[in-house]
Amino acid sequence: MQDILIFLLVIVAIALVALVLLQHGKGADIGAAFGSGASNTVFGSQGSGSFLMKLTLGLAAVFFIICIVLARMSVNANAVAQQGMPTQQQSAPVNNAGIPIIPTK
Repeated sequence: MQDILIFLLVIVAIALVALVLLQHGKGADIGAAFGSGASNTVFGSQGSGSFLMKLTLGLAAVFFIICIVLARMSVNANAVAQQGMPTQQQSAPVNNAGIPIIPTK
């Protein structure tokens, strides 16, 4: 399950980077005033701003949800692993002189 979520996280991250690179910055609107053809876009005369913005926000939400789920899974896995570990180390029995007693077969 964790491997699938990591794979999805990588795919969503790549898509998020691509969407951010596709969006126009604030200064790109000046180019439209000089006839860059903004009215001939696939998304209409207002451009793709609102569509790409909504898609970016949705992918960002999915990215953060997957990150939180993976973090919770990691914390739970560490807690389970620590429960199985002994809390104190067993020391070898010693005699009166302080020399460890090694059992023989």
